[in-house]
Amino acid sequence: MDFSYSSEQELLRDSANKFALKGYGFDRYKETLTRPGQLNAEAWAQMAEFGWLALPLPESAGGLGGSGTDIALITEALGAGMVLEPFVSGVVLPGKLLALAGSEAQQQRLLPPLAEGGLQLAVAWAEPSDRQNPAHCATEAKADGQGYVISGRKLCALNAPNAQTLIVSARSAGSAGEGAGISLFEIDPAASGVTLTPYAVMGGGTAADVVLDQVRVSADALIGPAGEGFAALEAALDHATAAVCAQALGAMNALLERTAAYLKVRKQFGTAIGNFQVLQHRLVDMFIEIEQSRSMVLMASVRVDSADADERRRAVSATKAYLAQASKFVAQQAVQLHGGIGVTEELDVGHFFRQLTAFGTLYGDRERHLDRVAGLPRAA
Repeated sequence: MDFSYSSEQELLRDSANKFALKGYGFDRYKETLTRPGQLNAEAWAQMAEFGWLALPLPESAGGLGGSGTDIALITEALGAGMVLEPFVSGVVLPGKLLALAGSEAQQQRLLPPLAEGGLQLAVAWAEPSDRQNPAHCATEAKADGQGYVISGRKLCALNAPNAQTLIVSARSAGSAGEGAGISLFEIDPAASGVTLTPYAVMGGGTAADVVLDQVRVSADALIGPAGEGFAALEAALDHATAAVCAQALGAMNALLERTAAYLKVRKQFGTAIGNFQVLQHRLVDMFIEIEQSRSMVLMASVRVDSADADERRRAVSATKAYLAQASKFVAQQAVQLHGGIGVTEELDVGHFFRQLTAFGTLYGDRERHLDRVAGLPRAA
């Protein structure tokens, strides 16, 4: 099988690397941390101009219809460059969700401004009863006249403080723990009965807990058929998970490069510590974990587009489970090999460490994804 990239993908990767590594960097990262919503409007406009915000969206709604591999090329570069802008939580996840479940009218209304950078979206799906399984949805949506009344609580809705529109999962039938009966709704975060509690996320970015108290929406707010939103939500979360795995891979590789460079200049006993064989072995261990992670990310980015839902689930969850462990190892080794300076605010290594620590639980932790793989039918 040929795993080489096409000429268009090579250009896409080169442009993403130039933006993330030369046009962004640690200084811009630190400056963005101080901005409202940790969002740099200039960087977001650049990403829209490059066509990256349109990449995950369908061509029928003004997008570019990019593949999972195309998206992974972007997010790997964003991870290496510490880019904070909410590409995955604000574009990949809601964009894929609308592409899979939204009506033509909803797609034409929401996706073009999303691709142009003029609209911020967020998806609220995690709940107190289970922060990792989207099927555990206790938020209720009761039919009422020509619309619905929605009540419940959502946790850690990424990018919600920046969003003009929330996409919320709510149960219109069935019981918590079942995928059947979950519906998806557009909700205005400024609507009566909606309360957001925003906060910063470890490693960068923002999120909000969302309380919905008798929120009334019209029937037009329903995304897809009532009670049939789970399949689209699960698939969109898999796309987001594959994308953040590539993002973590970029951060891991950046840590390896910085650690190898540091060992060449840090001296002890009159020689560079990189000459000590035991530290060379630790670098090799980091390299092996990264290359194995790269193979897993490549598999997930290809199979996330599969029409076979079980194949998609298996590939994405296996990749997330592996990288949750590998990224922790690489981040810890990088900090230890840098010594005390590795956890200072002035060095990017500690910031990468925080991002990779947060990645471990993002869109489900290692145990959640191992359980998911174990529950799938054996691959043929």
